[in-house]
Amino acid sequence: MSEPREVAGELETVVEGVYHWRIHNSAIGGSLSSAHAVVEIGQSVWIDPLPLAAPALALLPPPSAIVLTARCHQRSAWRYRAAFGAEVWLPEHASAAEEEADHTYGPGAALPGGLRALHTPGPELPHYCLLLERDPGVLFCSDLLANDEGAELRFVPFEYHDDPAATRASTAALLGEPFTILCLDHGVPVTSAAKDAIRRLLASSG
Repeated sequence: MSEPREVAGELETVVEGVYHWRIHNSAIGGSLSSAHAVVEIGQSVWIDPLPLAAPALALLPPPSAIVLTARCHQRSAWRYRAAFGAEVWLPEHASAAEEEADHTYGPGAALPGGLRALHTPGPELPHYCLLLERDPGVLFCSDLLANDEGAELRFVPFEYHDDPAATRASTAALLGEPFTILCLDHGVPVTSAAKDAIRRLLASSG
């Protein structure tokens, strides 16, 4: 099973209607793994969900949908689907998951919660970031970028990527998208000067 054994104890507000929780994931050497929820009008969509303690879980509306950015981020999706009846969305052409997804999606797809799918190959070909197109714009970044409790951005180690050059190209392309807040699958949210942080990383990594 892909579900981590650690359980997040707290739910944090990133911006109105966007929530974040994280663990130090022993399955990846204790590095941060993060999950998010988008809430609007009493409904929620969860992105790459991780285990969340019951008191914090109760603060979120039950999910109507769970969106996975990549096959490797199944995490708690199937348990929460069973618990809440949420429909799971998985990238098309992803290799077989632990359970069959309810829906698949491709580049540019309009997803539940007002999310738009951005195809960002590099870590693997069926790999996506998700853009929440409202004010402020929020980008949910899967396995391209990471940080450590507020440190500068870094690439997720290229040894885990199928095509590091494509990862750099995908990261550079994100700068053309309308967002000011960056939420990471491996790190804490960047709520100010997010694009500047990406530009610094690209410049420093040559």
